[in-house]
Amino acid sequence: MTKFPGTADLSEALAFLAAYPEVEGIDVVLTDSQGIGRGKIIRRHELEPLFASGRGMPASLFAQDIAGDDVDETGLVLKDGGGDSRCWPLAGTLGFMPATGRGHVLVSMWDPNGEPNAAEPRHALVRQVVRAREMGFTPMGALEIEFYLVDRENDNRGRKQPARYAMSKRRHLHTNTMSVDELDEMSPFLDAIYQGAKTLGIPLETVISEYAAGQYEFTLRYRDLLHAADDVITAKRLIRSTARRFDMEACFMAKPFGQSAGSGMHLHLSLNDVTGNNVFADLPSGELSPVMRYAIGGIRHSMAESMLVLAPFLNSWRRFSSAIYSPANNSWGIENRTVALRVPAGSAASRHFEHRLAGVDANPYLVGAVTLAGALEGITRQIDPGPPVEGSTYGASATREMPRSWLDSIDLCNDSPFMRAVLGDVLHKGFVAVKRSEYIKMTQEVTDAEWDLYGFIV
Repeated sequence: MTKFPGTADLSEALAFLAAYPEVEGIDVVLTDSQGIGRGKIIRRHELEPLFASGRGMPASLFAQDIAGDDVDETGLVLKDGGGDSRCWPLAGTLGFMPATGRGHVLVSMWDPNGEPNAAEPRHALVRQVVRAREMGFTPMGALEIEFYLVDRENDNRGRKQPARYAMSKRRHLHTNTMSVDELDEMSPFLDAIYQGAKTLGIPLETVISEYAAGQYEFTLRYRDLLHAADDVITAKRLIRSTARRFDMEACFMAKPFGQSAGSGMHLHLSLNDVTGNNVFADLPSGELSPVMRYAIGGIRHSMAESMLVLAPFLNSWRRFSSAIYSPANNSWGIENRTVALRVPAGSAASRHFEHRLAGVDANPYLVGAVTLAGALEGITRQIDPGPPVEGSTYGASATREMPRSWLDSIDLCNDSPFMRAVLGDVLHKGFVAVKRSEYIKMTQEVTDAEWDLYGFIV
């Protein structure tokens, strides 16, 4: 029996072993600052010890860049001699993944002194959830995940291309937004995803064909924000592993194809009070809740400083280069998909807002942490969001100062007291150091596009 908040009881492991007597391996997944699963595959007989006494892993996993290389500037590489910290399974995350034939469980890291590891992103979200509860709120949310299915074979120009349909093996290169027939042609793959979601216990709901050839979107059921972020981590692993078994790859880059729509991870957020009522619900007069307006005001106030979390990679910023449902501004509006913070239509009692800036490449724990922190700050300080935008924001000047590039966002995050407070000193230093290291690495890479455009001309 563990003593750490949110961790699982041994009974979960025993129930899993009884339900799946044929399973011999379990994927143990710790989510790093990039949102990447790091860990190991354990054998069946090791599952009970994992739940009973945890499992050691190095905290330097949080010092790695996207390629898995250590970044010394984080201060986390071989810290205290490089000894292991203890990872414990998270309650409710152990399940069976049909595509792999193995179990899957999320874990979280604690230091030898029993404190949450300060470099782990999930703990940053936990702190904001605790803060919200101390204010009398339960954060509720859901995230939508957009992605591309990509063929393993390149096209005749050597470039990546959308995958063939799982049923007919035809290749359709048209946008075909919200085509039900397209979903039917991909139904063997989608059916496998839903079966996997059922056995893993993640609430995947609606799927649509999105605004580009090969692009799809899944929604997840609305629930408490912390577990909503857990859902995204598991759902992305499920989609990836299932796609491989269908001879294609799932791509969660924010902008894999320059002329096509980018892939976002929209966060829907509201707050319940101690009785379970939504404090964002409209007033009896039909006006928007002042509490929700303050929350939007707080998020707008910290939006620019948060952009490194919302757009963490060089490719993330390509998503803002064309205004295809990807607002690169700091605005809000009612039933307006061109703004960053959208209040969707719906019943007055279920009112919430949708944060539309994060790419699907972002870490859902960090997106949740900075968004919730901004909302709570806005409520505490009663920050006025200003008037909602009417009409399209595309082509308009940003209403508040926003970083113009990845490097700008790195510098802004580094200098931000808000981001340091939300992430904590250790994670803030490590996250910025990793991003700066990746920026330097990418500036040293000469692309094929540069050779084509400049190589023998300038």
